Amino acid sequence: MPDSRSQTTAGLPTRIDTSVAHEARVYDYWLGGRDNYPADRALADAIATHIPAIKTMARANRAFLGRAVDYLTREAGIDQFLDIGTGIPTAGNTHEVAQRLNPAARVVYVDNDPIVLAHARALMSSRAEGRTAFIHADLHDPAGILRDDSLGATLDLTQPVAIMLVAIMMYFRDEDNPHGIIKNLLDVVPSGSYLVITHPTADFDEQAMSRVAGAAEQAGITFHPRSHAETEALFAGTDLIAPGVVPVVTWHPTPGEEPADPESAWYWAGIGRKP
Repeated sequence: MPDSRSQTTAGLPTRIDTSVAHEARVYDYWLGGRDNYPADRALADAIATHIPAIKTMARANRAFLGRAVDYLTREAGIDQFLDIGTGIPTAGNTHEVAQRLNPAARVVYVDNDPIVLAHARALMSSRAEGRTAFIHADLHDPAGILRDDSLGATLDLTQPVAIMLVAIMMYFRDEDNPHGIIKNLLDVVPSGSYLVITHPTADFDEQAMSRVAGAAEQAGITFHPRSHAETEALFAGTDLIAPGVVPVVTWHPTPGEEPADPESAWYWAGIGRKP
């Protein structure tokens, strides 16, 4: 059996409230999952009226995660991952991709949704050589993540770590200090670590994305799309690797699967290396 741990941060609810939409469950619905409820599906469908291709875009974002982990494991030699905003388990989780290439890879997942906590055992199924852990915590409190015992027990923070912030920073307004949150995470990992971000944007259709943000806010979910320049600024303190911050489907596409329309998914994506 793999060495795996699960930790719950004090103060976060462990009861699943199915009457209120949650980001992880909305995303699960778009990905074709089953761990969602009427409130989640109602918001997901409302967003789809403004962006009919939203399910395809969500899957493109998920596909990027796989390519990013593949690149970091195979090309950059990274064997430690801190995946924040994990979401509900589906195919191609970070540990599955990394441990397929390096069975000794270690992964710590973080999410604030209690349904993800309920799935932690399945999420952490991994090869015997590798280790995984799950922390039930909120990125609004990065210090709570960093002081959690499971983090230090699973990852060696004296060695490079890939910090995965895939489709999560849009839940932070500028007044939430997203730059400070990311800096707190980068400050505890050494030179040679990596930062991975994808972020929805209004750059490709400002009116549609504005309506999406309104629908999310009406359901009680913060949704703050960012421009190319704003997304690039989130990588402060790192050196962007080629090709920089680009449309998510164009970041190191699988050979033979280059997108016909580079702007078919309204996310920016990039990876930065801490010097």
